[in-house]
Amino acid sequence: MSDEKAKRESREQTPSPSEKSLTSKERDTVAENSSLSSLTVYSIILREGEEELERPKISLWWSGVAAGLGISTSVLAEGIIHANLGPDHPYLTLIASLGYSFGFVLVILSRLQLFTENTITVVLPVLAQPTRNGFYCSARLWGIVLAANLCGTFITAAIFVHGGILPADTLTAILEISRHLATLTPAETLLRGIPSGFFIAAIVWMLPSAKRSEVLVIVMFTWLIAAGDFTHVIAGANEIFALVVNGEMTIFTALLYHISPVLIGNIIGGTGLFAMLAYGQVQEEM
Repeated sequence: MSDEKAKRESREQTPSPSEKSLTSKERDTVAENSSLSSLTVYSIILREGEEELERPKISLWWSGVAAGLGISTSVLAEGIIHANLGPDHPYLTLIASLGYSFGFVLVILSRLQLFTENTITVVLPVLAQPTRNGFYCSARLWGIVLAANLCGTFITAAIFVHGGILPADTLTAILEISRHLATLTPAETLLRGIPSGFFIAAIVWMLPSAKRSEVLVIVMFTWLIAAGDFTHVIAGANEIFALVVNGEMTIFTALLYHISPVLIGNIIGGTGLFAMLAYGQVQEEM
């Protein structure tokens, strides 16, 4: 009886012919290129969210300020492309929208705290264990990161307008882009913020499976946000603040009529839609 058991264990431990034909490097390649399951992706983002919720306030603040500074690269790149192509170029919007991706690549790959990423990352731990402390920690993180992001975008807007570092045609293009955003009503900015929140949350969900295609994934969907004329609360705040520091709008009007509606739309798209759907598809598997 013991001999039969030993033979069976030996057969189980012996690699199959197909496994024998693969070198260790080839087996690593197969494992690397296999797609991650939804549950695995959920677990990765859940762990990241738990780590973010435990970070000190000062770390969240400075990471958020840096993200606000970095995301302003999107507006700068758009302005540069607008200025060089000219307003009469037939594909100006489609080409300039590529510039919008620059700030998101910088912020996301630098692992800085961007508010719209946290509409899914820190929400998943709360959905998994809805405790009072969990809600408090999420609200604390959201508040700190949002304030820090807005602080960073205001600083860069002031530098763009009054710093004297931009060519006149680039600054003019940035202000024209900003004025276009300001023409939208609060209802329009809110509704256009929903797809943006969904797309950013989708980027966060896709990155663990991107496998060295992270830049492409980020560029694809942030280009779609700009080309589709959707609204993003942090990148858009830089545009609105440019009008504030240029004396064309009050800070009260900027926050109440332009930034707040986009904020609500991004939360609906990122947390209300994507995060809930992501949690729902793995809830029974956990």
